[in-house]
Amino acid sequence: MQPAGTMRILQISGADLGGGAERVAWELQRAYRARGHDARLAVGHKLTADPHVLPLPNAATRNPWSRLWWSLHAYLARRDPARYPRTRLSRAVRALAAPAGVLDYLRGVENFHFPGAWHLLESQPHPPDLIHAHNLHHNYFDLRALPYLSRQAPLVLTLHDAWLLSGHCAHSLGCERWRSGCGSCPDLSLYPAVRRDATAFNWQRKQAIYHASRLYVATPSRWLMDKVEQSMLRSGIVQARVVPNGVDLAIFQPGDRAQARRDLGLPDAARLVLFAANGIRANPWKDFAALRAAIACVADQPVGADLHFIALGEDAPPEQIGAARIRFIPFQADPTIVAAYYRAADLYIHAARADTFPNTVLEALACGTPVVATAVGGIPEQVIPLDHAADPTGILVPPGDATAIAAAIERLLTDAPLRAILAHNAATDAARRFGLERQVETYLAWYREILDARAPVPTAAERRHA
Repeated sequence: MQPAGTMRILQISGADLGGGAERVAWELQRAYRARGHDARLAVGHKLTADPHVLPLPNAATRNPWSRLWWSLHAYLARRDPARYPRTRLSRAVRALAAPAGVLDYLRGVENFHFPGAWHLLESQPHPPDLIHAHNLHHNYFDLRALPYLSRQAPLVLTLHDAWLLSGHCAHSLGCERWRSGCGSCPDLSLYPAVRRDATAFNWQRKQAIYHASRLYVATPSRWLMDKVEQSMLRSGIVQARVVPNGVDLAIFQPGDRAQARRDLGLPDAARLVLFAANGIRANPWKDFAALRAAIACVADQPVGADLHFIALGEDAPPEQIGAARIRFIPFQADPTIVAAYYRAADLYIHAARADTFPNTVLEALACGTPVVATAVGGIPEQVIPLDHAADPTGILVPPGDATAIAAAIERLLTDAPLRAILAHNAATDAARRFGLERQVETYLAWYREILDARAPVPTAAERRHA
């Protein structure tokens, strides 16, 4: 029997271990269960042993040939969750597992051949009170199942990027064709890339799916919600809310910088600047080229002496640029280690071409690390800029402007009192606005509101006998 006041919450995510959207779903899952809710997480790729995480039954609902190759894909993903999903081997194994998906790929049609989405509820021990889906474009979910699922239970859909609004890309950069139907795509290589321009068909198919659905849509930033309200997704929305991401303030909090450096084996007296992202150098939404150019600029200045840049999120040989050194650190699944890197750093740099509401910026702020970031997407909603507002937490610069990034780095590294002010403001503001507890309670209150609105109103006779 379900305890009074608790909810059965089923989340959907690409995986149970990773960064970005996957980390958000995982943290919500843990928090919901800690509060006594029957929370489960259905994933495309299960990478942990958590019994409350259930893989979508894509493999089980396919023929033996497909099951064989999907099993191999899952095994390889468990062995190397950080790199394998982006490799040619991953694409080849998925192609062998789903030939129909290969045909769609050759035509430029987005691959929705994942039957587990239609059997999702059958695989659960109990029918959920509410379904909460996160990123749905990691080759594991059939988007055509949304109308069906939204009729079985209220379906909350959190967007972590703009893929649902376009004919193929997760961020359109300067293109505005997502507003009117895509087609004549200016860049088919943007992630998730397509081989041919079927973007108009993809856009129209998504529009029809949303029109037949009843969706409760959330975004972490006002910037992305503004796009939602101008997109074809709006026809399927029952309610929409901005719910900022949160970080665990028990882990991401200020601490002893010298001790963090000792724990990580980093030089105690060096100037340390941190940048974090999965696959930093090849990540299509980050701007490693601008960051590297900025490092070269700073390295030529007196402040460049004994300057170390830590690139967290990729395993690669170190680089030397003048007096500055770039050290690459592989993806770290343990958040306590990640928090130690933020505490060890003098500054956190976030160079991006596009971003929705990056967790890395929130984590840096929560650890009291001043942020220099490009003013794209939802980042201006995270960082309070210097010279533009009271209680600033960092510096915002134009996207792609290596000179401005370098100037901001130099300014903060040479002004210790200013860094201290920004560090204090950053930790204070993050604790006020971006705690995980706040995000969890906001979602739970919304779930209850949704469920209460759907509950039948008791008759007078039923109220008398209650």
